[in-house]
Amino acid sequence: MMAARRELDHWMDTPEGALALLILLDQFPRNTFRGTAHQFATDPLALSFAEQAVVRGHHLGFDSDLRNFILLPFEHSERLEDQDRYLALIGDDEDLKKWGHLHRDIIVRFGRFPHRNASLGRETTPQEQAFLDEGGFGG
Repeated sequence: MMAARRELDHWMDTPEGALALLILLDQFPRNTFRGTAHQFATDPLALSFAEQAVVRGHHLGFDSDLRNFILLPFEHSERLEDQDRYLALIGDDEDLKKWGHLHRDIIVRFGRFPHRNASLGRETTPQEQAFLDEGGFGG
């Protein structure tokens, strides 16, 4: 994938290009490689580009639905500071806030997203398994 090989970095020069690049790096792998570690392989790169896009103000010219695609790498991160950043950037969209808080609460509770454990070959703790067995978030 050209985006993963950093052959499309120049797309970051415009807001529309940044949006397209972040969809390729964050959303495309999640939907194409679901259930495998590959779905998370470009997360660090997507997060780096999301940070650059925010610094450049690329997210500001889009409505909340499109802006969210630029910001989703923060929500998909397993770092609490990225979760907080997502919530600070999404604006007043109540649905996005709801999902943002759901993601953040899981990171606060477990320090990671338990639904990723199997795909990433991580050991699941008894607490995480109980959460998953109760229908814990898997998106």
